[in-house]
Amino acid sequence: MTNYPFDSEKMSNDMIYKTLIESTLAIPWSIDWETKTFSYIGPQIEKLLGWPQHSWQSVQDWVDRMHEDDRDHVFNYCVSQSIAGLDHEADYRALKTNGEYTWIRDVVHVVRKPNGEVDSLVGFMFDISARKRQEDRLKAMQRKLEEYSYKDGLTGVANRRLFDEYYSREWLNSLRVQKPLSLIIADIDYFKQYNDVNGHIVGDACIQQIAQLLESSCMRPRDLVARYGGEEFVIVLPETNLKNAIEVAENIQRAVKAAALPHKASPVSDQLTLSLGVKCILPSEESGQMNFLSLADANLYQAKSLGRNRYVADLA
Repeated sequence: MTNYPFDSEKMSNDMIYKTLIESTLAIPWSIDWETKTFSYIGPQIEKLLGWPQHSWQSVQDWVDRMHEDDRDHVFNYCVSQSIAGLDHEADYRALKTNGEYTWIRDVVHVVRKPNGEVDSLVGFMFDISARKRQEDRLKAMQRKLEEYSYKDGLTGVANRRLFDEYYSREWLNSLRVQKPLSLIIADIDYFKQYNDVNGHIVGDACIQQIAQLLESSCMRPRDLVARYGGEEFVIVLPETNLKNAIEVAENIQRAVKAAALPHKASPVSDQLTLSLGVKCILPSEESGQMNFLSLADANLYQAKSLGRNRYVADLA
């Protein structure tokens, strides 16, 4: 005799389980390993991606609806983990019927036969697009914070922190490849007097303009212009000999002269001028990077002592 109460209870339990599964935000699914076909996928998939529940027939449907940049490595990873019998997770962008993509996290459990072979895969798909957007925002904020930590707040060029790191790195690189390294230290002539006459707001604008002129005079991507402090700037010129460093210094002087910034309080010119110390070295184990920086600074002070509005350049 059939035990109807038992069957009714089982049917009721199955319906409750199905209702719970299909009401969750996670999308349940199962795949038969031998045929590589879906034996089930939750109806929530249509609301999330637009693809009808019945259209998920085989693993190929899952692969084809994945972003092409994610497809190969996600598929290969999931197959290798499944063959090894390891539960795993995978994040990827799934294609929607409107042509857009949604970030999905697949959580996969491998069901094995008594003999150890793979029987099926069961799992849940989760919509993690909101989490990914938040992660992207946090990454963008982190990049901005890192960018700000290496930029001078007034001029936007590199700050002292970035200069210290970059100069040290280029010194070691020049030592390794045995190619010359040049430095230019630039100082605005009689800037205190300029500030006294024009005020600090105009003075700040002047420093900003000089920073832009210095950057425009350094054409190569590896050349670094940094604000060293106050009205003083330093320029790192990797793999640059003395002749080419002098060309950069002369370009700077021409650019400042063409800008024609008035400086009524300057004893050397009615326009704003710069003094420059230029130094070039082929680094060796005996030479020190801080000593080389001091030598470039000494050339700057020599340019000042000779009357300013000029550069002093030589080899270390």
